[in-house]
Amino acid sequence: MNRVLSVSTVILVAGLHAIAGAAQAPSPASPSAPAAQAAPAAKPVPAELPEVMARVNGETITKADFEKAVMSIEQRAGGPVPTEQRDRIYRGVLDQMVGYKLLIQETKTRKVTVPDTEIDERIGRIRQQFPSEEVFNQALAQQHLTVQQLKDDAREDMAVAKLISDEIAGKVTVKPEDVQTFYTQNPQHFQQSEKVHASHILIQVPKDADAAAKTQARAKIDDLLKQARGGADFAELAKQNSQDPGSAPNGGDLGFFEQGQMVGPFNDAAFAQQPGTVGDVVETTFGFHIIKVIEKQAAGLVPLDQARAQIQQFLEDQGRETQTEAFVAALKAKGKVEIFI
Repeated sequence: MNRVLSVSTVILVAGLHAIAGAAQAPSPASPSAPAAQAAPAAKPVPAELPEVMARVNGETITKADFEKAVMSIEQRAGGPVPTEQRDRIYRGVLDQMVGYKLLIQETKTRKVTVPDTEIDERIGRIRQQFPSEEVFNQALAQQHLTVQQLKDDAREDMAVAKLISDEIAGKVTVKPEDVQTFYTQNPQHFQQSEKVHASHILIQVPKDADAAAKTQARAKIDDLLKQARGGADFAELAKQNSQDPGSAPNGGDLGFFEQGQMVGPFNDAAFAQQPGTVGDVVETTFGFHIIKVIEKQAAGLVPLDQARAQIQQFLEDQGRETQTEAFVAALKAKGKVEIFI
């Protein structure tokens, strides 16, 4: 088929920013590869694209396929391809589509099969992402897809995943010393600012609330503060009384947050409190809060033991990517690939 494979094309293309080489700042305790060097200038892509962009072992990649792939990554990136990046991004997209076409062809050569039950499970999970069958069908119609086409896409997608898994099995190993080396050589990726783990109880005060409503809300929060400081279970108080729908079911637990993540007065109060304490009532644009600080983490280097699992996963992913690229390169070398731009 010459249609763009909605899931797999995006996976292989990996997004507009990745192809463009845009650097992303690593988050604390989240290992990230060092910034890549500037890529060489790409061969210019003509303003008018040909109807057939490439041919892979006799199978075509059409202009329509290509434009759908570009549109997909633009949607994921939240904006159009920058004019100054057009040549590099377009060639990156086409190269990835060629690679994916080669992988599909190889699944057929090796007779890789995917059971119908697994296909049905995949489609079932996709259906569950929509509030109703009607909305699901509307989404398919907007993409000019039928359920059968979606199944065909899923079958090819899963066959490619199985092919790659089988091909690189046993070729990716990460030793403990590899994790240690990455941690030692990349300390900039493991810096964290001060964090607070807190719970809260919120009594909302609408922006247009009159004095009586605000007084009533204040009385309510003052009573809850008295209960919290009198020995009542804070989590239960939050579950029963907090008007924050996001945290109330979890006993008001907000998890860890860094400086600046919360609204000003709340942020300042939380970072000023000591662990284990229930602070005074804090007023924000949302209403009145009671904050209980559970624990704090000082700024500094994330310990290796805390970062180990993430580094391990990162290095394994990096290894799989390298092995996959080598596999696709080998398929290109033995196949016939014609590029028409």
